[in-house]
Amino acid sequence: MNITRRSLLATSGAALLSTTLPHRGWTETRLQLGGGIEILTLSDGNLTLPAEFIFGPMPKDELAAILARYNMDPSAPLTPPCNITLMRHGDTLALFDAGSGTGFQSSVGALPDALAAAGIDPMDITHVIFTHGHPDHLWGALDDFDEALFANATHMMGQTEFDYWMDDATVDSIGAERASFAVGAKRRLEILADDMVLFGDGEMVLPDVRAQLTPGHTPGHMAFVIGQGADAVMVLGDAIGNDHIAFARPEWTSGSDQDPEMAAATRGVLFAQITAADMAVVGFHLQGGGIGRVTQADGGFVFQPA
Repeated sequence: MNITRRSLLATSGAALLSTTLPHRGWTETRLQLGGGIEILTLSDGNLTLPAEFIFGPMPKDELAAILARYNMDPSAPLTPPCNITLMRHGDTLALFDAGSGTGFQSSVGALPDALAAAGIDPMDITHVIFTHGHPDHLWGALDDFDEALFANATHMMGQTEFDYWMDDATVDSIGAERASFAVGAKRRLEILADDMVLFGDGEMVLPDVRAQLTPGHTPGHMAFVIGQGADAVMVLGDAIGNDHIAFARPEWTSGSDQDPEMAAATRGVLFAQITAADMAVVGFHLQGGGIGRVTQADGGFVFQPA
């Protein structure tokens, strides 16, 4: 397994990218697996979230002590990165999630620029595989004319997740603060539905790509294991949603999860699985391009970016 990172700031897109990606000048992170599989992460920008969105249900004193290790202010807004995973394997060029597009927050929606900087045309994408239906993962699948941005791609989503967002009752049950998520997801999935391939837990969605149900953040959230054995990597989506508290105290409930208790149980299962197999991970909201390793420390875990 070989991990590299290269700067693209010398490319012609540098000026545009440096304005749309406030966290860092553009970097492209690569992970080379066996069997000719290559993983890249491409930035869609970063979200801007109130601290209470994640930290609200957590014990304040212990939270502050842990965040101090990361030089984080527990009351300051959070600006998590958004890392889109791209897999090359033979003729397959698959995206895991599609970013936010232009309809969510102004600090995200940079995926088309990142693809251009990497020399990839959206028309060359063969598959778009969704971890879940939240705006920063789904809304970028359509362009500003409500047409599929990745027009030649097969779009794929877990059956449970698809059914949840397509259910007319979801907008009333999800809570007022997330009602717009439900409206936006249903509208986009209705447009993509004729081209949508649905799958279940444990299915091989592509050769060497196995879906794994990781519920809690959303009811049908999926992670994906790419590759085999010691050379495998897990695309986490938001099942492990940050590289600080979710690692240090995975058992704590987070306000970002739709079913906080289930999400915490899922994190426990994932950390046991990842550390037992010494598996590399790719996290949508993890720092340093999102690719790295997990180690145990101080009664919890630590993310080590590649």
